[in-house]
Amino acid sequence: GRGQPGIHVLEPELEALVPYIDWSPFFHAWELAGSYPKILDDEIVGEEARKLLADAKAMLARIVEERWLTARGVCGLFPANARGDDTVLYTDESRTEELLTLHHLRQQNEKPEGRPNQSLADFVAPAETQKPDWMGAFAVTTGIGIDEPVAKFEADNDDYNAIMLKALADRLAEAFAEMLHAQVRREIWGYASDENLANAELIAEAYKGIRPAPGYPACPDHTEKDLLWTLLDVDKTIGLKLTESRAMYPTAAVSGWYFAHPDSRYFGLGRIYRDQVEDYATRKGMSQREIERWLSPNLGYEPEDN
Repeated sequence: GRGQPGIHVLEPELEALVPYIDWSPFFHAWELAGSYPKILDDEIVGEEARKLLADAKAMLARIVEERWLTARGVCGLFPANARGDDTVLYTDESRTEELLTLHHLRQQNEKPEGRPNQSLADFVAPAETQKPDWMGAFAVTTGIGIDEPVAKFEADNDDYNAIMLKALADRLAEAFAEMLHAQVRREIWGYASDENLANAELIAEAYKGIRPAPGYPACPDHTEKDLLWTLLDVDKTIGLKLTESRAMYPTAAVSGWYFAHPDSRYFGLGRIYRDQVEDYATRKGMSQREIERWLSPNLGYEPEDN
């Protein structure tokens, strides 16, 4: 059976997120190199890692028990088709009225024979195929309520626990994104309704589909977040805001797009050139200068200064 199109707002209990935590990046936040659980037995940092984890689990229990944080998320599923390097989302399944258009960039580097230059647009069926495809979007935060306990720790000059809380809130946000993506694959979109993966397999991305975020290597343009916020009314539905630099606030948050295509993979865009930047600026209705500023790390040319 097909899933549940439209917009879904969720407010899960924190304890539901805990089993989905990926602990490896937690240790990177403390600048300890290694992957969990191997790091706990590491000759050099093992002892420190075990102490950190014990402290983290003790604080996590309090966060859950005393509800220091609130988790809120929103996701949506929309009829979609690709048009060139854009993805058009439609208001309903008749696909006659356009809702909004997402814009993708395509790799331009020289590649070996038979290896095409990739774009996220390739993972959505082109409109001319008449194949009714879909596209998803999501935003989640577990940072609601974090300011008060962080301020308390900081007032006590307790940097350790302030950093610990922020690191745990980040882990819970990623856990929420992981849990929600599984729910989308199995029920809301339902394209993998019989999926049954352990957390280690989820962390290893053993599932079908991807969830890239604007700002990721495949889609480095952060201004596409504006479209995601419009699409899901993220500000209103879950109280997650975008700063001028398009960072999310509260910072314990994850947002992005869902692609279900069995061949969908993460990739790096790499260097792009003036011809594509001009075309992309036109597609987005933005000035070339402005786009060049947002994409400066990816430019394969020197933009003119005027």
